[in-house]
Amino acid sequence: MTTEPVPTSGTPIETILAWHTIKRVAVVGPVLVGAMWLWRGEAGAIAGLIGVALVTANFWLSGAIMSLAARISLAMYHAAALVGFVLRLGLITVTMLIVARLFEIDRIAFGISAVIAYLVLIGLEAVALVKGRERELEWSK
Repeated sequence: MTTEPVPTSGTPIETILAWHTIKRVAVVGPVLVGAMWLWRGEAGAIAGLIGVALVTANFWLSGAIMSLAARISLAMYHAAALVGFVLRLGLITVTMLIVARLFEIDRIAFGISAVIAYLVLIGLEAVALVKGRERELEWSK
């Protein structure tokens, strides 16, 4: 993983969680891209890289939306959690369809890498929270 500090001072918890997840891409991304390269060749590796980048952008967007909504109100936070999730999944789908339509890309590697990256990164963050590894989050102590 990278050694850059995660912003914590005065930073909303949602943003911190998004940064933790994004930092894990430094480990998960190369493994996934390498697996796609072994399975599908160079085109698979490029498609895997794009899939991981798309998921990373989705996590960053999630943290930004939830942090902004939390500053407005609890009702807005709940709405952003529910509606934002559906909209971000829709955005991923539309982006993937546009990329696949505009560029010659290995669609199988692209789709599989995006799904695996999303699930693995969410799983790693959940495990870290449950085991108390995210010490700077006041509610996880």
